Amino acid sequence: MAKIAKALKGWEGFLSAVLVVIIFFNASLAPEYLQVHNWINLFQLSIEKIIVALIMTFIIINAEIDLSVASTMGLTAAVLAWMNHAGQPFGLALVVALGVGVLAGLFNGFWISYVGLPSLVVTLATMIMYRGGARVFMEDKSFGDFPDWFNHLGQEALVGPLPLALILFGVLVVLAIVVLQYSGFGRIVYVVGNNREVARFSGINVRRHKLILFTMSGAIAGLAGILFAARLGSVRGDTATGFELDIITMVLLGGVSIFGGSGSIYGVLLSILIVLNLRNGMSLLNLTGHLQTGVIGVLLILSVLLPNLAAWTRNALQRRQYQKQNLRPAPRG
Repeated sequence: MAKIAKALKGWEGFLSAVLVVIIFFNASLAPEYLQVHNWINLFQLSIEKIIVALIMTFIIINAEIDLSVASTMGLTAAVLAWMNHAGQPFGLALVVALGVGVLAGLFNGFWISYVGLPSLVVTLATMIMYRGGARVFMEDKSFGDFPDWFNHLGQEALVGPLPLALILFGVLVVLAIVVLQYSGFGRIVYVVGNNREVARFSGINVRRHKLILFTMSGAIAGLAGILFAARLGSVRGDTATGFELDIITMVLLGGVSIFGGSGSIYGVLLSILIVLNLRNGMSLLNLTGHLQTGVIGVLLILSVLLPNLAAWTRNALQRRQYQKQNLRPAPRG
């Protein structure tokens, strides 16, 4: 309870207040907004992004970045669709597609952890490379004709009103909280993000740790790509283009420092709700997709600026208070 109370006084408290305002505004625009089916649809329309946002939280707390996640999603979906179109067994296509996601993450991790290249440079290059691979498989075509059961899992409710992807998201949220906040692996994520050299001298195998993280990122992005293919029922070479903007915004807005070492899943969950509801509100106002993307871009800038501005203000106040205490005249006696 003490941790929750402390969080509500900080950035998470601010996000909670913003979320309440957005929900109230959206509800005033459309009375049906608060109905259960609308909220399920709210999540379903961006479910792949918020699944990847969970692993991106680990990556950024670790003081790294993965710009290739959306391209990995597109490549995985393209491999699945291409193999299915070529007449390969669909079960084999699923395994190969997910394996492609794992290999994409492993490839990123090798250059970052063992060669020592910056993750920004590596994943920017592979973002282009993986997207190019997706376009090679798909050319200018759109492949679909997936098995009915696969489309059903992506488009219909599985348990009550909940679709499979939303159930998976709930499971992954629980796993992410347990691993990041309460496990030894999660503590290593924070330690390495704070200071890689200190972690190395403490006996942590930093290279292996980062390789595992980026492989996990590729695997989750690959899973999200498969789920996206199931939801849409067809795949193009530009599938999931631009998704990295929303994903990174959700993580940074949640209070995860772009410099690594701080942040939590709880804040990211709040920011996910803010971004989803903000997009929903803009849709209710009939704003175009390009304008919505521009708003999310501004939100990305603010998500980096505001926490740092708040930290600077807090440190300045603490220094002023310290100076006042030291300037007080010594008591006579």
